[in-house]
Amino acid sequence: MKEDKLIYRAQSGDESAFGKLYDEYFQRIYRFILIKVGRKQDAEDLSHQVFLSAWKNIRNYKHKGFPFSSWLYKIAQNAVIDFYRTQRSHIDIEDVREDRLGTQSSSDENLERSMEIERVRKKLLKLKDDEQDVLIMKFIDELSNKEISAALKKSEGAIRVIQHRALKQLKKLLEEDYGR
Repeated sequence: MKEDKLIYRAQSGDESAFGKLYDEYFQRIYRFILIKVGRKQDAEDLSHQVFLSAWKNIRNYKHKGFPFSSWLYKIAQNAVIDFYRTQRSHIDIEDVREDRLGTQSSSDENLERSMEIERVRKKLLKLKDDEQDVLIMKFIDELSNKEISAALKKSEGAIRVIQHRALKQLKKLLEEDYGR
């Protein structure tokens, strides 16, 4: 069924239609939040809060030429901001399980790749929040600049600039490990 029809049905109170939207987007929203907060339990709680908020507010959703996912990412971004406002404890990215982020380390040849992914993830968390958001949405969730623009409420040009700066800064951080 087309997404527009699911959204319309969900806006009319159809729980099963919203359930299909949930099934379609939960893993992406969860992965985005997990990278931002670093703890599986917090990411699960926040992801459920995002979808509860979406269900409560779906009647207010208006299609403005952007995918439904952009609206969900905006809710998720706000949930992460609220989480950090209320949560002052240390977040340990070491608690993140590789399989939750779509990577597997089942063999020796994947070990090096897994270690590199972990290193990149740690450096990514050193970037500014908007830079993290753009890189995660672009390269992990494979959203278009238009979708990212809608989710972050910035122009596509601003998204390109943020992406360029973030990649440049990430490269610099990664090169520091090797003394380059």
